[in-house]
Amino acid sequence: MVQNSKLHRSSGGRKPHVMTIFKQNPLLSFREIRNKGDIQFGDNGTTISAVSNKAYVFVRNQSVGDPKIDLIRTLNIPAVTAMEWTHQRFLREIIEALLKTYQQKVFVTHTVDDLLWGYKDEILSLIHTFKPEISPYFGLYYGKNGTNDGDYVFLTGEDNYLNFSKIVEWNGKTTLDWWTTDRCNMINGTDGDTFHPLITKDEVLYVFPSDFCRSVYITFSDFESVEGMPAFRYTVPEEILANTSDNAGFCIPPGNCLGSGVLNVSVCKNGAPIILSFPHFYQADEKFVSAIEGMHPNKDNHETFVDINPLTGVILRAAKRFQINVYVEKLDDFIETGNIRTMVFPVMHVNESVLIDKETASRLKSVINTTLIVTNIPYIVMALGVFFGLVFTWLACRGQRSGDEGTADERAPLIRT
Repeated sequence: MVQNSKLHRSSGGRKPHVMTIFKQNPLLSFREIRNKGDIQFGDNGTTISAVSNKAYVFVRNQSVGDPKIDLIRTLNIPAVTAMEWTHQRFLREIIEALLKTYQQKVFVTHTVDDLLWGYKDEILSLIHTFKPEISPYFGLYYGKNGTNDGDYVFLTGEDNYLNFSKIVEWNGKTTLDWWTTDRCNMINGTDGDTFHPLITKDEVLYVFPSDFCRSVYITFSDFESVEGMPAFRYTVPEEILANTSDNAGFCIPPGNCLGSGVLNVSVCKNGAPIILSFPHFYQADEKFVSAIEGMHPNKDNHETFVDINPLTGVILRAAKRFQINVYVEKLDDFIETGNIRTMVFPVMHVNESVLIDKETASRLKSVINTTLIVTNIPYIVMALGVFFGLVFTWLACRGQRSGDEGTADERAPLIRT
């Protein structure tokens, strides 16, 4: 998997400008290593429990720069989050005093490594004294390297192949409790690592990406070929993040919808004003794109897709692309916000990509070809039966016609009376 990061800056009340620090190649690349662990089968064989382990390894030869050295100036997310926490009366006076005492600024400079994997923050450390559940460390991927996102219970598909790898429970829950409607709190589909076999292009496939804090669905887009194997391309439709009545349950607080193309996930991020979108606000309202100079959304670079072999349900190629943003606004009680404009501010653009390797593709292709031969044997036998039946009928008819077309002497009986 590859992560792409981008640098952002802003000054005063002017429109922020995205300073691109790479073009075709990503700034930093990490190899994402995934595997299922703690696997246990249920008593009846229809379920299996597991965790999805993830680890990230820096790939230097595919990167530009060094994450431990390169500096990025961006939003002071811990300070902005603390300002949001002032809505809680218990913390308001404490946070106001801390921000003034430590002279926190809205923009800070840190190494890429610190911003990704975490650093100890002054404000969070002091708040941690009063609220132990709040970590003194902050990082966009803090606690996500060499860990998992919780305990899953999946269906094995033994009772029905269509249920293969569907999620039954996540962290002991069959539904979520972050959103305001039962429909939005549903945990649907798989975790996105695999799908059931014998997929048809008319199917709608559901996925629960835990970092999105909600279920999404993907729909058929096109036919593809990956390493010589057929694939159905599925993409995330625009309706997923559209500002519609179906998505009203994702508006937090109720009725507070930011617009199409963005998702407020603060309810599952400890109150941090994190807003998720597709890169460059692809498929989002124009107001988000025009608020930031340098946004150039386009399908080729910013669409999330997955190419699935329809026979096996195995993913051959995929790209999960999203953007981490922060909601910022001018708060009269905090001079630190200065004359900042209210907006959804981009912080990092991520591209998690996967492509089946040639060795695995060769083995899978062999399995697919064998399966196709085996499954088609009854049809081959039927076709041969029909073919030979037609040949036999043709020969019989030809023989009859030959008999009818003989001479009078040839048709005369051998013995005459």
